[in-house]
Amino acid sequence: MAQNKIFFNTENADIFVNNDDINNFLGRAEAAKKVLLDGRGAGNDFLGWVKLPSQQESDIISRIHKDVERLSPMCQLFVVIGIGGSYLGARAVIEAMQSEFAAIDDKRTAPYIVYAGHTLSEDYYAQLLPLLDRFDYGVAVISKSGTTTEPAVAFRIIKNHLEKKYGKEVARQRTIAITDACRGALHTIAQQECYSSYVIPDNVGGRFSVLTPVGLLPIAMAGFDIDALLEGAREAQQLYASAPAKENAALRYAAYRNALYAKGYKVEMLTNFTPSLKYVSEWWKQLYGESEGKEGKGIMPHSLSFTTDLHSMGQYMQEGERTVMETVVSVSHSHSRVQIPSDEQDLDGVNYLISKSLTDINHCAERGTIEAHRDGGVPVMQMELERIDERTLGHLLYFFEFACGVSGYMLGVNPFNQPGVEAYKKNMFRLLGKKM
Repeated sequence: MAQNKIFFNTENADIFVNNDDINNFLGRAEAAKKVLLDGRGAGNDFLGWVKLPSQQESDIISRIHKDVERLSPMCQLFVVIGIGGSYLGARAVIEAMQSEFAAIDDKRTAPYIVYAGHTLSEDYYAQLLPLLDRFDYGVAVISKSGTTTEPAVAFRIIKNHLEKKYGKEVARQRTIAITDACRGALHTIAQQECYSSYVIPDNVGGRFSVLTPVGLLPIAMAGFDIDALLEGAREAQQLYASAPAKENAALRYAAYRNALYAKGYKVEMLTNFTPSLKYVSEWWKQLYGESEGKEGKGIMPHSLSFTTDLHSMGQYMQEGERTVMETVVSVSHSHSRVQIPSDEQDLDGVNYLISKSLTDINHCAERGTIEAHRDGGVPVMQMELERIDERTLGHLLYFFEFACGVSGYMLGVNPFNQPGVEAYKKNMFRLLGKKM
């Protein structure tokens, strides 16, 4: 398998669909791709992400590097304020790349990223503020409007804390705003306070914004290589725009999931056997849930982390209602090896594993699970990645974005709006007594 290229394996889904179905849906995927690339479909004013990897301005990347070089030495913590697409893409990459124990790693050279604006839990902020008392920190506040309740509340609290701790001038130097180019509350605040600021492009929706400063600034602040991330995404952009349907992993993924949906598989479970991919799944859930869940249609996106969740959800996956399809994200190589020691008594019965790496054992668990789920009536698709690094993650993120746009058009919805998310806000504002 070529590095950074996703190998899309359908051998454990093929028994659930016939060749005529797949050929039909591949044809529809190819047609949807053409609509996407030609900019003729619904929501075509939000297609800036399609060519973003190859068109990202070098001066923006240079500015990000300079802000990181300026701020990073001052910060033990860096607070990313945002919700939904304003933080999930960055968090997906950061948590995939960093140590599972980064929070207590005293040899870490970059600021540890903490998140705010994604919850209204009072206890969360009551626990966060004492940490901000103890550690030096900076802030990136990310919001198109600046009035979305969760990040607006968080920024007011943290801005107040920052200014009391450092004074207004130093607080200004420690704050970055990522917002609209010319309007909105956060744009006005950023102008008044003279914050270093970046623009969220008008033609890129939040859930597709990870390769804009929305995602790139926090990822760079965490110490990871955004140039390599963009390079992986550029490779994916070129590949999926040009490859014919039968050789195009993104189109095949869109075709298979729609073919299975037509046969009654209404839920897609994204699973992995690598804990660091948990937030890739969380980002994926927003991407597909907001893009496809409309007009009484859409595959319900859900996720599990194995082998952990095999001990809680394995029974349902094996024998529950047969409306679930599964997509497994596999990683071929780990970055390190841990030896299983021999034990003379072998009371736990694991001496037979001492010649194998944990990666070998994990892969056997993965293959065994895929076979069991297939035999239990779950169609299983598999995406195989060479390893977890910035280039591969950039490729994977673009893969999912491109397949999502194609899949949404195949489903017959506008993949780039989200009218339903306003309903809860109206009710919340009414209950809080906000004047509309």
